Parts: sequence; C-alpha cells; structure tokens
Amino acid sequence: MSARVAVVGGGQNSEHEVSLASAAGVRNALLAAGYEVVGLTIDRAGTWRDGELRPIGLAGAVQVISSCEVVVPMLHGSHGEDGTLAALCDLAQVPYVGSGVGPGAVAMDKWVTKLVAQAIGIPVAPGCLLTRSTSSAYVFTGPVVVKPVSAGSSHGVSLMMDEAQLPAALDAALALDDRVLVEEQISGREIDVAVLGRPDGSRLVAPPLEIVLKKEIFDQSTKYDGSAEFLIPADLSAQEGKALEEAALAMYDALGCSGVARVDFFLTAQGLVLNEVNTAPGFTEQSQAPKMFAAGGLPYVELVDLLVRDALATGRGR
Repeated sequence: MSARVAVVGGGQNSEHEVSLASAAGVRNALLAAGYEVVGLTIDRAGTWRDGELRPIGLAGAVQVISSCEVVVPMLHGSHGEDGTLAALCDLAQVPYVGSGVGPGAVAMDKWVTKLVAQAIGIPVAPGCLLTRSTSSAYVFTGPVVVKPVSAGSSHGVSLMMDEAQLPAALDAALALDDRVLVEEQISGREIDVAVLGRPDGSRLVAPPLEIVLKKEIFDQSTKYDGSAEFLIPADLSAQEGKALEEAALAMYDALGCSGVARVDFFLTAQGLVLNEVNTAPGFTEQSQAPKMFAAGGLPYVELVDLLVRDALATGRGR
C-alpha cells in the first residue's frame, strides 16, 4: 500500500508513555507494510506536535490529518480513547481505525459499561459508584477493588482489605477521576478475549489469553515491569471458551465497537464476570491483543495492515 497514514500517540493523561510505545510500534509496522507514515504526538500539556516533535497546535494537526487517507489513533485513556479523537476525525472527514465516538465514550466509562453488560445478561462484579462528596457514606463490607471510572492501565486501582485503607485508596482514584467504582473483589482467573470486527460484519476472535497472576490483582506495576506472564491460548474447556467468546462478541456488538477491542473477564467457579472493555488496548507487538492475534495466525504487521485496509474500505469519517 502507498496510502498516507497518520499515527497519533501520546495524550494528556496518565497513559501517555504507554500510548507513545503503541504509536511507535504501529508506525514501524506500517512502514514495513509499505505505507507513507506521518507521526503526530499530543504532549502531556495537550499540545499537538509533528513527527519532529515541533509544536503545530490543533489547527496544524487538523491540516496534517486532512492530508492523510486514514488515521490510526493510538491514544489510550481520556482525551483520546474516550471518543474525542474519533470525533475530530469525523469532523475532518478522514477515515480512522478503531471504534467511533459512542463506543469509545461508553467503554471508557466503567460504570456505564457495567450497566450495558447487565442489560444484556452478562454478570459484573457487585459494586457502587462514589464521588468525593458521597464517599463518606460508603460502608465497608469486605475486600473491595477501588478504581477510577474512566482511567486505564490500572492507574489508581487498589485492593482494599480493610476499612483503614479506604481513604488512601479513594484519594488515589479520585486524583484521576471525579467518580470512583468500588467493587467486590472477584476471585477467579483473568481471561482476555480480543475481537476484530470486519467491514462485512464478520467478527474474528483471537485465541483467549490468561493472565497468570503472581499477586492478588493485575496492577500497574505488574503490567509494565516485565513480570507479567501470559498464557495463550488460555487452558479452557470447550464450554468455558464458548461462553467467553459469546460474551465478548455480545459486548462488542452492544457497544457498537469497530476494529480491535479487548474484552476482559474473570472466570470464577460460578462462571464468567465482565471486568472491562478496551476499545483502544495497548498495541505494541508484545501487548496482549496483538499477541493473541499472532497466536491465531495473524502476525503484528499483517494485523496493523488489515486494520488500515478495513478503515479505508469502510470510509467512516468521510
């Protein structure tokens, strides 16, 4: 392909470095596939920069985006994954890879995602929504996980074993979001399912991945210190695999996702429990979703190429 492609990375949030890594991986894959690649970066202050990291501002970024045939958003977290960059591409009438405005916004909101899951019959962890003004009314009932409603990469997530830990856990989560989820701790295996939607309406489901936990939760340090261990494919019975795939597809379609989405579950003795949906998961060659598709016979460069071809074929944004 000789198409001109813009890859956007960085972002004004706690996932800035992860996004830079995803963007670099995708740029290299596109170059290997023969595309003309243009890099754009949003720095921590929110300033748009070109491929040489020179400040060009929003107007300059829109000019670059408009000069391209497709955009690959590699922003994770707020001000990017939550539909804001998809909205910019829609307004600029340039096709882009991944989910649109609505799915990005809904999936980024863990509370709303839980409501969608419950509405279509997928179990979720019992929990409640708190703000700074309502947190004092919370009554501790046992081990819980505290997390920001709209943050990723496990930033601000903590396991609270007793009530004395509550203030610190809430402060950590509220530093990243105005709303916080407090959920019962779920004891089970952590299984991820990656789904790729094609323009013809078909769905490609990668072999499931199990996170081999060495401590009680898959936290931020475990994700990025190199100690994470993944098992692909996860060791599942035929019944378990079918249930997870059906639930992942149901969430993908209920949210209206496009491109690749990673749907994360807990697998307990009573069955599956939805954890969250990532419409813009980490996308280096060693990230979970690309490794899952590679295990299913779709290598990283071919996966990135396919996503761009599908975006061009769909033409969404024009």
